[in-house]
Amino acid sequence: MDTEQEAREEGWKMARDVSKKIPRDFNLHWGRGQIVEEAYVEGQYHQPSIQLLEFEDGSVSIRFCYYNQHGRFQRGPLIIGEEEIGLLRDSVFENERLHALLRELVI
Repeated sequence: MDTEQEAREEGWKMARDVSKKIPRDFNLHWGRGQIVEEAYVEGQYHQPSIQLLEFEDGSVSIRFCYYNQHGRFQRGPLIIGEEEIGLLRDSVFENERLHALLRELVI
């Protein structure tokens, strides 16, 4: 493996690591706050993610989103492959508040 390729791969790993720091800030047109919990899976083509957003006013929301393979947030519909569902479910179980809210969605 050449040095340039190693540097690209290391940069990709670093981007993923930085993007998953919890809590981390977000800023939307209608408010700002922090991502306080996140369930995600490293897919072949992207990183599907379910996030618990806590706004400055104390309200909470769930965001279904994804990051590209370089750890950058993407705007578009979240598509989760069949092979990723179980892995994402396991990640949701590790996030207590997010898990509780998602249970409300399906029960």
